[in-house]
Amino acid sequence: MHLCFVCTGNICRSPSAALVLAEHLRRAGLDGAVEVSSAGIEPWHAGEPIDERSGEVLARHGYPVEHVAAQLGAEHLDADLFLAMDRGHEKALRRLVADPSRVRMLRSFAPDASGGLDVPDPYYGGPEGFEEVLSLIEATVPGLLAHVRERLDAEAGAADGTDTGTGRGPGARPGGA
Repeated sequence: MHLCFVCTGNICRSPSAALVLAEHLRRAGLDGAVEVSSAGIEPWHAGEPIDERSGEVLARHGYPVEHVAAQLGAEHLDADLFLAMDRGHEKALRRLVADPSRVRMLRSFAPDASGGLDVPDPYYGGPEGFEEVLSLIEATVPGLLAHVRERLDAEAGAADGTDTGTGRGPGARPGGA
């Protein structure tokens, strides 16, 4: 399974989300089953490290910070799921990706996205914006991890002829749920 996080320049939001999720996948023992990448819609920062302010916030919260920015390209387009940071990124991805079901807003995985689905761009603001971005990303982790586990279970069931969720196949749970 391949997840690709997408923002504008790939130096603040999308690499932060990718690094946070990759760390949680590692802690859950799922890092070998899931490829995590990130990219920017625009080429402005390709080849640069993560924004220093994003890196400082991630490091302070115990996350890795190694990252080299990339523009969205052919190497990303095989992703099973694209996670957009805001509506503009979602719109751009829907133009590029043949199957729109592979594009979701990152915050659609948050249990309470009452403030909206966009992850605001902290680039032109102060340090509190970078903390807010991390907080919004972390709020999506449980829902996104559950989605990943569900997809991996479905793929494993399809590969071995069992289905642990629908009530069909030799490995089905009674009642189909």
